[in-house]
Amino acid sequence: MSTEDRAKATAKNIEGKAQEAMSNVTGDPEDKAEGKAKQNEAEARHAVEDVKDKAKEIID
Repeated sequence: MSTEDRAKATAKNIEGKAQEAMSNVTGDPEDKAEGKAKQNEAEARHAVEDVKDKAKEIID
């Protein structure tokens, strides 16, 4: 698993959380939805990396 890919996913999650938090201040539902989407994307990226790690364990 790539540490770089994990870092990018974590950064995307933080970006999404910040965007969602800002939408709570501004009341912008579109920003809230985009923030949630970024968090979901990050979660999916982490899941892909988990699968890669598991496959590598099985192969090694």
